[in-house]
Amino acid sequence: MSDARINPNGSLRGKVALVTGASRGIGEAICARLAMEGAHVVASARTAEAGESRLPGTLHDTVDRLKAAGGQAVFVKADLAQASERERLVEEAEAAFGPIDILVNNAAITYFMPVVDFTEKRFKLMMEVQVYAPFHLSQLVLPGMIARKSGSIVNISSPAGIHPKPPYQGGRGGTVYGLCKAALERFTTGLASEVQADGVAVNVVSPGLVDTPGVAVHGLINEATKSRVQPIEYIAEAVYQLAKADPQAMTGRVAYAEPLLKELGLEPAALI
Repeated sequence: MSDARINPNGSLRGKVALVTGASRGIGEAICARLAMEGAHVVASARTAEAGESRLPGTLHDTVDRLKAAGGQAVFVKADLAQASERERLVEEAEAAFGPIDILVNNAAITYFMPVVDFTEKRFKLMMEVQVYAPFHLSQLVLPGMIARKSGSIVNISSPAGIHPKPPYQGGRGGTVYGLCKAALERFTTGLASEVQADGVAVNVVSPGLVDTPGVAVHGLINEATKSRVQPIEYIAEAVYQLAKADPQAMTGRVAYAEPLLKELGLEPAALI
């Protein structure tokens, strides 16, 4: 990996990137990678201060990390389950740095339980945050992107979106999670077909198993799965590569992080 540093004259110089779910884990890593290429980053999540979540990591931590390395960053605390909060997020992001050039829909709320036990409230909350919020945020930023004939939307999915195949082994209660990710992927390819001619790229990055606080709380890394753990740098690099991609050459992709980098002949950059 190359040395980690902020390049203010990088390939994303002057671009404004809005990243959701950015208080920790994959979202924080994406913020770092985009900032390294000169993007002005707006980080958003529900956790701004220590003590607001049972998980480690805050928006303050993310923004402090970027600024300490010489990056340009602000945060906007927002609950993406609320339409008014999504609208306020885009308004405040644009007030801080200007129109959004890159939208990364990473935020998620997830419950793992069998369908027979799934409550309506939890189902609707997962659909709102993981499917409708990316849809609505895209609606909010697309008019500006289309007017400028330039923009990129990257949605973060999961291999859970792939259909299970027999012989069935039983599951961990991930049916609703997989449903959300499959819907997000279909939204991505559909939107890509709508806006390619307008100069906007819309893609998916599907991470492998990554050691993040969210993964830890669900107990997804164990003796049986630890060999599949993927460095977080792979996901951040894949998002960056798609965020700067020419929509005429690369849009509508459902890209798995490591295979995408192999296809492009790249190694992930170390993160600030």
